[in-house]
Amino acid sequence: MTQTTKLSENLLDINWPAKNVLAFSTTRLPPKFQLSNYPPNTLTGYDAFNVGDHVGDCPIKVASNRKHLLSFLPDNSKIQWLEQVHGNNVVDIIDYCEKPIVADAAITRQKNIALAVMTADCLPILLTNKEGSEIAVIHAGWRPLSANIIARTLAKMKSTADDIHVWLGPCIGPSSFEVGQEVKQKFCETSNQFETAFVPLATKSANNIESKYFANLTLIAQLQLCKLGVNQITVLAECTFLNNNKFYSYRRDGKTGRMVSVICLF
Repeated sequence: MTQTTKLSENLLDINWPAKNVLAFSTTRLPPKFQLSNYPPNTLTGYDAFNVGDHVGDCPIKVASNRKHLLSFLPDNSKIQWLEQVHGNNVVDIIDYCEKPIVADAAITRQKNIALAVMTADCLPILLTNKEGSEIAVIHAGWRPLSANIIARTLAKMKSTADDIHVWLGPCIGPSSFEVGQEVKQKFCETSNQFETAFVPLATKSANNIESKYFANLTLIAQLQLCKLGVNQITVLAECTFLNNNKFYSYRRDGKTGRMVSVICLF
């Protein structure tokens, strides 16, 4: 079973069964900095440790933050960044590419190529097999999840479902993620089991039908994983929307930075 501990202040270290797998997830706060340096509710926009180079932040600052991440990885590691487009494309990384690859999931069996997935409300998913011979990342917003990105990723992995360990990171929580009827329908038309992942709000349409729901991204991912035979799942159930001083949140702030979850073989 994976566990989440502190690799450094404000950096979450994910411990895998395989000893040659290193993984961590950032918060919006710089590693090794104390929360007391940032009074409650004072952080806005890109403040602190943004790693997103596509959100309008200072490129030099972002590049510096990304470079700092390398200090937590094995020597000679490189981070393979993705251009995430809320789709379901899964890429198999054999060689490092300096230019971000257009995809929302990636797999590698190469040592010292760190896979990265950026989030600011969407669910970051990290995967490895027990032996530590392959790893994967998934950017799991509702669109990629509804487009079966988890199934597509598992289909490209060589490991069997019962050999895969999964970590589900912080995302917008089930009491904060408001969606419309069309989102619920996309999932529930594939299986009634997803009904449990949507809680109706008090508002109703002109036809007296529930039109808004709170959606549970983490539960959706868990249901999909279990259906695919993956049961070794660890969840870090923290809400990005409700924790302003700890996480970036696009739904909360609009103009904001990105956290990153990273996994690497060594």
